[in-house]
Amino acid sequence: MSATARKTAPLPDDILAMKGDTPIVSLTAYTTPMARMMDAHCDFVLVGDSVGMVLHGLPSTLGVTMDMMIMHGAAVARGLEKSMLVIDMPFGSYEEGPAQAFRNAAQLMRETGAVAVKLEGGEHMAETIAFLVARGIPVMAHIGLTPQSINTLGGYKVQGRDDQAEQLLADARAIADAGAFSVVLEKVPATLADQITAEIPIPTIGIGASAGCDGQILVVDDMLGLFTAFKPKFVKRYAQLGTDGEAAIAAYAADVRARSFPAEEHTFADKAPGK
Repeated sequence: MSATARKTAPLPDDILAMKGDTPIVSLTAYTTPMARMMDAHCDFVLVGDSVGMVLHGLPSTLGVTMDMMIMHGAAVARGLEKSMLVIDMPFGSYEEGPAQAFRNAAQLMRETGAVAVKLEGGEHMAETIAFLVARGIPVMAHIGLTPQSINTLGGYKVQGRDDQAEQLLADARAIADAGAFSVVLEKVPATLADQITAEIPIPTIGIGASAGCDGQILVVDDMLGLFTAFKPKFVKRYAQLGTDGEAAIAAYAADVRARSFPAEEHTFADKAPGK
């Protein structure tokens, strides 16, 4: 199901049906202009809680609030026509139990237009996932490196090596059985990501995982090179907009200080008499 052939935005069942077929394309977005740029090319767009670090300068995703997710989710929704909108549930909005998760997921969907939510966690979140799905809320799961758990994981480390592999496999099976329509695998060894992809019936979306996953996602600011000093190993830079942007700002500052901007073509003449 290519973006060029698609006339309407896919639904979670459409993403599920892409398992083992054409690779699923996704990026994060936080603003309307960025959403418009990726709309024709992505199968789904994720409003990630990474917005806290990318746009708000927070040290982690833990400070992201429901209000922030709603504001950015609504902005992204205004830029999409062909891509499915998925939104992250922020830290503290679902861990207490299924009822809390339902209230907050319903609010996110109602106030943004998202058709699915994403939440982090494996076996211990299976009950919540099943509760949401049974009540009409499609769920994308997220296992491996789960950024909301960095304080217990000991930082942004690769997950699933050695004795952790069996637990990640159990997590993947549990969320698939609970009814999630897809799962993000973050910073998982490639062989394990391939094994999970082969064993579970729902699409795997890799970020720092394997090309063998059913799809891929990146933070758009990372792949566009908007950060000049930070580049995760799993990111391929498709542009260097940070460097280009800084050079453009420097050129603008030089023009202003030299009084060469604004030039005559950037200013307005007096109105001609009688007109």
